[in-house]
Amino acid sequence: MHPEVKNELEVRFKQTVLELAKVTRFTSDVIKEYDIPRSSFYRWKKLYDEKGKAGLYKKKPIPLSHPKRITPPVVDLIIKLQTEYQLGPERIRLHLERYHGIKISESAAYRTLKKHGLSRLEKGKRKRSIHTKRYAKTVPGHHVQVDVKFLILKNKEGKRVHRFQYTTIDDATRIRALQIYPKHNQVYAIKFMDYVVEKFPFRIHTIQTDRGHEFQALFHWHVEDNGMQHRYIRPRTPQLNGKVERSHRTDQEEFYQMLSYKDDVDLGQKLNAWENFYNFDRPHQSHGGKTPYKVMKCCLT
Repeated sequence: MHPEVKNELEVRFKQTVLELAKVTRFTSDVIKEYDIPRSSFYRWKKLYDEKGKAGLYKKKPIPLSHPKRITPPVVDLIIKLQTEYQLGPERIRLHLERYHGIKISESAAYRTLKKHGLSRLEKGKRKRSIHTKRYAKTVPGHHVQVDVKFLILKNKEGKRVHRFQYTTIDDATRIRALQIYPKHNQVYAIKFMDYVVEKFPFRIHTIQTDRGHEFQALFHWHVEDNGMQHRYIRPRTPQLNGKVERSHRTDQEEFYQMLSYKDDVDLGQKLNAWENFYNFDRPHQSHGGKTPYKVMKCCLT
């Protein structure tokens, strides 16, 4: 018998017994006739007098404390990770386990965010399906993708400021290097590559870019003269530089969405802090929650 049907029948029985005792005024005889414990009868009667028929239904027991209940400090951490770093449920789970020794499920993190009205994706925004075959190198520095993110910021006076984020990401480890420049040309692209060579903790074999004007002859020969190979992706195939493209979306969701632009010095300092957080502290889902530098250590051992 279905539990709801059974519960309804029990309520009708209790109501019949109580009404019969009220009409006949022979409570003891009714209790004896229906073989009901006296304590149960008077408990029913009290509930019936207070709440009517609704008081006779069985309620699902709710424990005062649950062993797996998320404590308030952990809830605060979940909210902080979402609001300050725009992390989703799975990455929050990985971050809590790695840096705080706290184990919760992805669904628990999601329920906590939903309960507090927090969501990463805008309403109606859908994830784009990717039909290209994914690939990944296994040697750090063997294959590095480079691209530029166009930025439109607003200063204190509300005027638009155009800046350009040059980004490189290692295919094997996902270690990144980031720099902001005021112009979009080969001079700054070359300057950025010098920064990358100095920044990356391994030798770079191949640089991959699109065919943008900033990556043309001067840039190409600068890369080749420094002992690296430079290759272009095919026209109209940005998915071939998918890792750096995807990292730009992460920048938008987890960094620029919360950024207040003051000046270039402040922006550079904040971007440097974000670069360090991404490389050393931010769990990467494609690497099972390991950070890029943790993956590099695993590759080199």
